[in-house]
Amino acid sequence: MSKPGKARYRLETVKRSFVDALGGEDIEFEQGPDDKVFSFPHPVFMPDEMQKEINKGEGDDASARALLGDQYPDFIAAGGDVNALALLYVSIRNEAQDKVQRVRPTKG
Repeated sequence: MSKPGKARYRLETVKRSFVDALGGEDIEFEQGPDDKVFSFPHPVFMPDEMQKEINKGEGDDASARALLGDQYPDFIAAGGDVNALALLYVSIRNEAQDKVQRVRPTKG
């Protein structure tokens, strides 16, 4: 039980603050001549298992497979470049670190 007069954080509100600051829970990007849209979870909201797969450091192809899952074959068929995808992931992760530091969740 909290002390009288003390506000508590609401987890839904905290998460919403981060989702809003980061522009959503998913990253979408276009690939190929038809600008086919692919997506992967934002690094801040990425499931633990996916992060573990990416952090194994087994190369850009393995990271692309982990990021895209079932979308991977279509990504490759659309001319996808796994190195460019890795660069996108790293740049978004780095940008998120700056943005996350500025988020100040409100108490509910």
